[in-house]
Amino acid sequence: MESPRITVKVIISLFCSYMLLSHYITTSSPALALEDCHFPAIFNFGDSNSDTGGMAAAIYRPPPPSGKTHFHTPAGRFSDGRLIIDFLAKSLGHPFLSAYLDSIGTNFSHGANFATASSTIRLPDPIIPAPGGFSPFTLNIQCSQFLQLKSRSQLIRHRGGIFASLMPKKKYFAKALYTFDIGQNDLPEGFFGNLTVQEVNASVPNIVSMFSANIKKIYDSGGRSFWIHNTGPIGCIPYILVNFPAQKDEVGCAKLYNEVAQYFNHKLKEATVQLRKDLPLAAITYVDIYSVKYSLYKEPQKYGFEQPLVSCCGTGGKYNFNSKTVECGRTVTVNGRQIFADSCKRPYVKVNWDGIHYTDAAAKIIFDKISTGAFSDPPLPLKQACHRSLE
Repeated sequence: MESPRITVKVIISLFCSYMLLSHYITTSSPALALEDCHFPAIFNFGDSNSDTGGMAAAIYRPPPPSGKTHFHTPAGRFSDGRLIIDFLAKSLGHPFLSAYLDSIGTNFSHGANFATASSTIRLPDPIIPAPGGFSPFTLNIQCSQFLQLKSRSQLIRHRGGIFASLMPKKKYFAKALYTFDIGQNDLPEGFFGNLTVQEVNASVPNIVSMFSANIKKIYDSGGRSFWIHNTGPIGCIPYILVNFPAQKDEVGCAKLYNEVAQYFNHKLKEATVQLRKDLPLAAITYVDIYSVKYSLYKEPQKYGFEQPLVSCCGTGGKYNFNSKTVECGRTVTVNGRQIFADSCKRPYVKVNWDGIHYTDAAAKIIFDKISTGAFSDPPLPLKQACHRSLE
């Protein structure tokens, strides 16, 4: 009997069927798909974008109406509600991170937050309490605080007692996720110090170099999984728009200042590439949060936002922001009349909370987008951004 002829059409059909089957098995089989990481703890370093109570504990607490949306009371955050780090912690099955500087009711068993509002990578000038001062808790100090926590927490666990269970286990430090969201204040620190845009740009390589040095400190202490946010479009926040009038882009953001942020991000991404070479056992994820945040200003209707450049909490004006008169939650007397900087009625349709920081609604959207890995290098979801030898 003559064998059936195998035509080109049959071969193509068989190949397509094979590819479909392979895709189905890879994406639907738990045994073959890449398993999620297990991060038993999170250690966060940053500024007000991720401060869950550090500045509130150490220097000053954000007053009402901060916290009104989610917590219904001030909760140490410069927002009406939750921050990106809050959504990140919850997505990994952890409670909100306790601020390292908070001595009341803290629990470090699943990590700690070293971020404080107004923090910078390099030593700023001036420093709080000087007018216009920045946080004394630079990234270098935050990393030193982490090293103290790592050492002292194990002494407490060894002693036992009521505080032992509030400390992270020793094995958690190697498997933890180390998150970074810092650098945004280093740029305005230069602008408010009367540096030109060119001079601020010239300072960026040194700032990024100091950032890399601190990543290496954490790595040398045993950290292996790093989740690094670049900086956002500072030219879109009222804090910059009011204080530094400049040429606007098609969205209404200060073009020149966004270009400085983009240059910082370019150098930061270069640094992460080099860090992967220098730290071969590390999983380093660079997250393009700039693009996600800018999309909220460019396409606000897509996300249900209105007037994205206008802050929710303020006292009026084009951007509802004037730090020279009164900030969100403060009262000032003008011509014998008291003016209170209060919240707008619908924070959930606003991108900006107080002229600098993002609303709870914006933070939720930003986290949902960056957690997928679509804005990451390498393009891995948050739950897969670990060093695999630790799993």
